[in-house]
Parts: sequence; C-alpha cells; structure tokens
Amino acid sequence: MFLQTIDEEHATGRVAEIYERQRAQLGFVMEAAMCFTARSDLLPIYTDFSDRIRAGFSLGLREWRLITLIAAKHIPSTYCSQVYSKQLIDDLGSKKAVLAVQTDFRSAGLPEKDVEMLSYAEKIARDASRITEGDIIRLRSVGFSDQQICDIALCAAFRCFVSRFFDAVGAGTETAFLDSDEEFRSKMTVGRAL
Repeated sequence: MFLQTIDEEHATGRVAEIYERQRAQLGFVMEAAMCFTARSDLLPIYTDFSDRIRAGFSLGLREWRLITLIAAKHIPSTYCSQVYSKQLIDDLGSKKAVLAVQTDFRSAGLPEKDVEMLSYAEKIARDASRITEGDIIRLRSVGFSDQQICDIALCAAFRCFVSRFFDAVGAGTETAFLDSDEEFRSKMTVGRAL
C-alpha cells in the first residue's frame, strides 16, 4: 500500500465494524477496504454503496463474477482478476473454463446471453462512450430487462472505479486470493505484477 491507512489496531467506529465483519468472513481485512481509510470517512460510504449494488443485483453471483473478470482484464486489474477468477472456478467447473472465458469469452462455449452481457461489460471497461442504443437493443433481444442491463452497467462501471483506485493507491492482492497453480496465476496477472 502506498498510502498511510488505518490498521486494525487503530480502527474505531464504523471502520472497526467493517474490519471486524471482513475478518469474520475472510479471516483478514482486505487491502481493498483498508485503502479507503486514507480518507476514513469514505470506507463506510464505499461499503454501503457496494453492499447496496450487490444486494439489489438482479442477476446471479456467477454473472457478477463474469462481468468483473472481463472488466478487470480490460482495466487492467490484477487484483480483481485474481480474486474473481479464483471464485469463478466453481461457477464454471474448472480452471480451463475460466481461462477460456478470460482469453476469449466469445469462443468459450458460453450461452449467447452471457456473450452479449460480457460484450457490453467489455465495452464499458474499454470505452463506454462507444456504447449505442444498438447495444441495449441486443441485450434486450437475448432476454435482459432494463433493470438487468442497468445492473450489468453498474457492475462493470463500479469495477472500473474501484480497480483503478486500488491500483492508484497500491492495494495488493492478498495471498488467500492467489491460486496455487502458477500458470493460472500468471494468466490472471493482467496489470500490475504480483
């Protein structure tokens, strides 16, 4: 971490509550949370906003992870690529399937609906100004509601914001999120080296 942040020992109030919740869930506090405490007033706002987006997300956890993986590739964010690729192994059934999606989701054997969703997420991460109404029409044509389209956009755009912030302040990937397979880790290192 490049910035001075609040460590667990010195955390108070909502920051301490958020740290305690993460420690209970993960066994540690993520640098992704700590990095917001260089401005301690922001960690609760970030946490509440993130929780609200996820709680109301109209698609499944698998879709959240897929969108995040593709956005992370194009940001590029090694931190988020490592975290979400590891979580996707169970969702997709194998590391090989995750690698196929990360390499080229269009030829990875995903359903058409997933391909359209990820095409939209990719476009958001690369250059959202290139999105047209035609992109939205394609999403609707494969069965996405406007709420779901909004959620895809929120997930991808939120990832762009937080991933760039994590890199900008030096938040690093925790060992618990790194897969033991060196080749898999290497392919998911899309930005800053581990």
